[in-house]
This record gives sequence, C-alpha cells and structure tokens, in this order.
Amino acid sequence: MRRTPKAAFALASVLTVGLVACAGDAEEITGDDDAEDQTEETAENGDGGDAGSEDGGAEITSLDGDPLVIGLVPSQDQEGIVEDAEGIADQLSEALDGYPVEIFVADNYLGVIQGMQSGDVQVLMSGPVGMIQAEEQAGGVPILQAIRYGSDQYVTQWFTNDPDTYCLDEPVAVEQEEAEPFLFCNGIVDEDGNFADYGPMGEEALELIEDGTTVSYVDEGSASGYYFPQTQLNELGIEVDAQFAGGHDQSVLNVYNGQIDIGTSFDDARNNIIEEAPDVGQEVVVFAWAGPIPNDGIVASGDLTEEERQLITDAFISFAGDGNLGEGDPLYDVYEFEGVAPADEAALDVARQVYQSFGDDA
Repeated sequence: MRRTPKAAFALASVLTVGLVACAGDAEEITGDDDAEDQTEETAENGDGGDAGSEDGGAEITSLDGDPLVIGLVPSQDQEGIVEDAEGIADQLSEALDGYPVEIFVADNYLGVIQGMQSGDVQVLMSGPVGMIQAEEQAGGVPILQAIRYGSDQYVTQWFTNDPDTYCLDEPVAVEQEEAEPFLFCNGIVDEDGNFADYGPMGEEALELIEDGTTVSYVDEGSASGYYFPQTQLNELGIEVDAQFAGGHDQSVLNVYNGQIDIGTSFDDARNNIIEEAPDVGQEVVVFAWAGPIPNDGIVASGDLTEEERQLITDAFISFAGDGNLGEGDPLYDVYEFEGVAPADEAALDVARQVYQSFGDDA
C-alpha cells in the first residue's frame, strides 16, 4: 500500500485558487544580467545520453542564452522550498552540461501558469490536474511523472467515521508500525491483508450517500481530493454539500473529529496525523477508492523544441531515474519524488477526461 507524502500533493491543492499577480517581472524570473552574456556551444547529442555540449551547456537555443527557469509552488514553507529547490536547479544545470537553471517560486499555481504563458517559465512541477491545465492553458508538454513506492499512480480514498452506514462488509485491519491498525472495507483489502489493484472500489457504498450530505473535500484544485471523487458522484447523480478543508491532513481530521461523516484525500493520508491521533486508522475507515490517478509530474514549455524538451527529460532521468531518491536528494526534499519516469500518456488521458468533465468549473 502506498503511503503518499503530503508535500507532494500540496501542489494539486493550490490550483484554481484566486487570481494573483503575474508570475513576476523579467528580473525576478530570469535572474541577473550576467545570464544574458551566457554563450552556448553546439554539439551532437544523437542518443540523448549527454545532455549538452562540452563547453557552453546544453543545446537550448530557444532561450537565447537566458537561464532555464523551473516554476514551483510552495507546499509548506516558502523559504524552505526555495533553499531546497536550488539543489534541483544545480543538479539539472550540471546534467545539462552547465546550462544555467534558476528557480521561480510563485504564491500559487496560477502564478506559475502565467509564467509559462508569458515565456518566463520553461519547466513546472505540478499535480496531475495542474499538468493538464498547463497543457491546455499554457501550451505545456508533460514530460515526466514522479515515482513513489515503485508506482507512478495513486488513488483517492473515501473515508468515514460511520462504517455502519458505508461499510457493506466487515472492515479488515492492516497492521501499522507506529499506530493502531488501519481499517478498510468494501473489498479494498481482502481477508489475507492484500490490497486490490488501483482503481474504483466501493462504488455500491458511494450510492448510499444521500443528496445534501456534507463531504470533506481537500481543495477545488485537488485531483485526489476533489476532481476524481466528485466525478464519481456526478456519474451517480448525487449532489452533496462540498466543504473544502484546505489540505489532505485537515480533511482526515474533519472526519476523525466528527465534524463531518465522510471525506476524501490521497491514499493514505491517515499516516500524516498518526502522531496526534494514533487511533486514526480505527476511527476513520476507508470505504471506497477513485482512480487510478497519475502521480504529479513535470511539464516543459511548448515554446521549447522537441529536441530541447528531450534534453531536459534525459537530464532529469540521469539523476533521478533509478527511483532510489531519499532524504538529502533535492527532488525528494522538495516534493518527495523517489524517482521520475517518462509521462504516461494513457494515465494522463484519464486526468484529462476528469478535468474536462468539469467544463467551465475546472
């Protein structure tokens, strides 16, 4: 069972929040004037193994020597993410044979989207719905997805403090190292403790949700915390009272504290509150799944050439593709990527369909 870290999904939870100032002026985003004097040497790169030329950095001629800018949204502490993210810039620059790379941290996701729209941001890291928004609104091209626990996908979990209503079978306990066992029902875990394959589960239980029921969602921009579970209810014709918690942890807490009877989050966000609520797995029972959902990932600007996007893809893979990143590795420290893999277009198609099903509300 995956245990998705909360930091990685804060990105997906800040999409579509209120309008913000533009992604920043040219000086903020592109860095100092010295970068304008950067010259580039060209070199052959036929097999993609070397990210660029020997002397002047990678063959990213579209930027006319300006730095390549990675746009991020802070998950928790902006000062901390900037410090850690500089390590990503350093690694990518090294993998691109010294081509300059800088970090731009926006107040929220719209700032990063605007940066890519204006040409000031060339690479952004985002949740799956954000990747689709970048594609549709800024001409971005998904190039990579995060790997966590050996997988490039995850699921929404529906949970409740009222298993008598929403569990159609006896909950199954799964032992935890540092907390009381976590409970699951409706076939998500079999009697031997084996988890089902990622996908929709417990849909018959979802049909028991009555119109007007209050649901603790995460955020209007969250893939797992809103888009995917709300799509399930839309298909069932169920209209609920959506309450947005503002985070996966808080959504779990809303149900744990009895404020709301059912809620959603990524799987398994109960881990994030076991220090303050070691019995959360007993009090909050997972009764349904939605998905599978592609992991968050990396989008490159459509203004770059196909060859340049491949250079950037190969560069990230060169230092993160083995899937063994951990504490101390910048990609892990910022968004807890254990590795990266080429974007799975089939999986992203699912996110596209879910995003587009929201129409003007998306």
